[in-house]
Amino acid sequence: MTGQLVTEVPFELPKGYVDAEGTLHRSGTMRLATAADEIYPLRDPRVQGWPAYLIVVLLARVVTKLGSLPDVNPGVVEGLFSEDLAHLQDLYNRINGLTPHLFSVVCPHCGENHDVEVPLLGG
Repeated sequence: MTGQLVTEVPFELPKGYVDAEGTLHRSGTMRLATAADEIYPLRDPRVQGWPAYLIVVLLARVVTKLGSLPDVNPGVVEGLFSEDLAHLQDLYNRINGLTPHLFSVVCPHCGENHDVEVPLLGG
């Protein structure tokens, strides 16, 4: 029997998004990114004018649910607290295999344990 690919991951925001009515939204789901998710936002004029805006557009594409909101769009992502934005960026990197790998090694000279970051292939 083969394993099934998990394409959506649940999350809980540390602080939560507060909508215009004052409702707090913390639970949500994020799906795995596709090549289109990473490529199409590059054509967005907001991203072309301000490359840092890429993460806003990207997260709006892959966050499929946030509380009882009917839609997660760039405006919602813009309204996140910075801790929640960082949380989602970290989750995005982890579920899409974009985080460097850490290995625990023992120094042959001093005998101390150290965590060493091994970069991803291609940079």
